[in-house]
Amino acid sequence: MNNTDQGTGQGTAQGNTVKSSTNFKIWLTLGIFIAVFWSAMQPSAALANTDNDASANAITNGNSSADSQSQVASELENIKSQVIKLNRDLFILEEDLLFPASTQIAVFVSVDIGRFFTLDSVELKINQQNVAGFLYTQRQRRALEKGGIQKVYMGNLKMGQHQLTAIFTGVDAEGRTVQRAVTHQFEKTDETVMVELKLEDNESSYRADVKVEEWVL
Repeated sequence: MNNTDQGTGQGTAQGNTVKSSTNFKIWLTLGIFIAVFWSAMQPSAALANTDNDASANAITNGNSSADSQSQVASELENIKSQVIKLNRDLFILEEDLLFPASTQIAVFVSVDIGRFFTLDSVELKINQQNVAGFLYTQRQRRALEKGGIQKVYMGNLKMGQHQLTAIFTGVDAEGRTVQRAVTHQFEKTDETVMVELKLEDNESSYRADVKVEEWVL
């Protein structure tokens, strides 16, 4: 198995497991949602029948119906919040299963540029093999320039020594297409490796440089 495929077999097996678990929980969520929604709608239906049986109580029933609809709306909002929370928990569970700490590597991009470099794209290689690439829109570029941090890659690596290469392509202050590259050697242990690639303007050289920082959790 070559370096780009490290952890692929493990990721496939884990992917099958998490897919099965995720599908079950999604169906369970939908079942709960439908059951609670049906239960919440029953008082409204009962009030509608009462309206038909006694027109003299129309005003009272109308107020009760409004109260019931308000209660249903509140319960639906509560259900929606629970579903959103469950989906977030499922996403975290899926990520943990697909990318356990023992094999996980995550690469982030941040920028502090504007005078000497305008970012267009980034290409990532691990052990000389392409693993990720990203082409930025103006909106995404502005978000980074305002302090955003982008997770550009997440994958699996076996323990040992590895090499990360990042190539940033953009435009310099004179409108010429240029590239800025960096190579970083790192060791994968049984802990998650988190690497930040920081593209920064260098006032002394009038160009942009790439700095690498490993996060310690």
